[in-house]
Amino acid sequence: MRENAWKKYDEKEMSEVFAFSEGYKKFISDCKTERECVDEVIRMAKGHGYRDLDEVIRNKETLKAGDKVYANNMGKTIALFMIGEEAMENGMNILGAHVDSPRLDLKQNPLYEDHDLAMLDTHYYGGIKKYQWVTLPLALHGVVVRKDGTSVTVNIGEDESDPVVGISDLLVHLSADQMTKTASKVIEGEDLNVTVGSIPLKDTEKEAVKANILKLLKDKYDIVEDDFVSAEIEVVPAGKARDYGLDRSMVMGYGHDDRICAYTSLMALLEMPSVKRTAVCLLVDKEEVGSIGATGMQSKFFENTVAEVMDRMGEYNDLALRRALKNSKMLSSDVSAAFDPNYASVMEPKNSAYFGQGIVFNKYTGSRGKGGCNDANAEYIAELRNIMEKENVAYQTAELGKVDQGGGGTIAYILAQYDMEVIDCGIALHNMHAPWEIASKADIYEATKGYIAFLKHA
Repeated sequence: MRENAWKKYDEKEMSEVFAFSEGYKKFISDCKTERECVDEVIRMAKGHGYRDLDEVIRNKETLKAGDKVYANNMGKTIALFMIGEEAMENGMNILGAHVDSPRLDLKQNPLYEDHDLAMLDTHYYGGIKKYQWVTLPLALHGVVVRKDGTSVTVNIGEDESDPVVGISDLLVHLSADQMTKTASKVIEGEDLNVTVGSIPLKDTEKEAVKANILKLLKDKYDIVEDDFVSAEIEVVPAGKARDYGLDRSMVMGYGHDDRICAYTSLMALLEMPSVKRTAVCLLVDKEEVGSIGATGMQSKFFENTVAEVMDRMGEYNDLALRRALKNSKMLSSDVSAAFDPNYASVMEPKNSAYFGQGIVFNKYTGSRGKGGCNDANAEYIAELRNIMEKENVAYQTAELGKVDQGGGGTIAYILAQYDMEVIDCGIALHNMHAPWEIASKADIYEATKGYIAFLKHA
């Protein structure tokens, strides 16, 4: 085991660790959907001088070293570029993370009434333990697009004056049959129905409680039931991120996976005054469901955006684009599993990540025989070791538990298809994919330092 990073901090740096986490706590408290994350990233980027690449293209402007631009893909994926001194053909230094998190989504026809209760039907998104989502205060976040193309943002359950919603569980007094089921069957996916009301609308004979909910939605948001068909409403844990532990050394919040790496990657890029190689922060959607779709990493968004940037620099041709991608180096910034004494039997202590020991490098992810992994080259790892030690960054290496216990994947293998150097590199968590995840403030701080070091020296 490496030395605990907390031991190296003097009083000044200890204050910096805690101060940095306050900004992060606000970010994940405010940004619980991909759209909210991208909106906030754009706001922060503009404050640091980044311009919309679409406007640059529209105005037929050129780009040069020192310029800063961002590209927004459907409000769910974003790429930020700080143009470096070297030609793009020489490659970029890329920090890539994802801003989608496991959750529940409302179905397209979600609202119904059952025995004087108004309910919402859901479909779960990503890998969750379904039993963890019952008896929690939940919030509704998302967007509703009307037939005329106008849209309205929905956010219910976060303000202290807001009501919350939730999913009921069976009382223990009647749970004899339920308690014999396996954990995967205790709560079935089709039983993750959200309770949203119980007051009937007066002078309404049929489905009066549902009618009352529709009236409330019409009064507040000017939407009707049919508008659910063109809506994206996510059901997420209600409430803010909190300090965790009597010493306040950790953060409990929803969506650490992977907004914790998205935020630290973004802050690292915004910290850079200039770069030799073009620096990129790439924040994508759909990682939790296979990185598919127009906003996932498997789309052509990033490749096309790099081409547009090179074109504005007067450097584009197909071969130059291919070389730019091949010559790039990337940290696939995603979370890892921290050693948990409560579940030591599934961990391999010598090759586990630990709270307080810094940023985590995962040479490979995948499952059972490295299936589906990106296995980083030893030469690249050696280069990164040198960079981290040069900048006094606390770092550790890990794999995701014992070989036969399971595994996971990231966006790393997709970028590796361009023949670039890629390694998984992020922050270790407890409770990964649960509604409330836990991370160490020291690791958040060290990850940001590590990402800055990578952008400077890789």
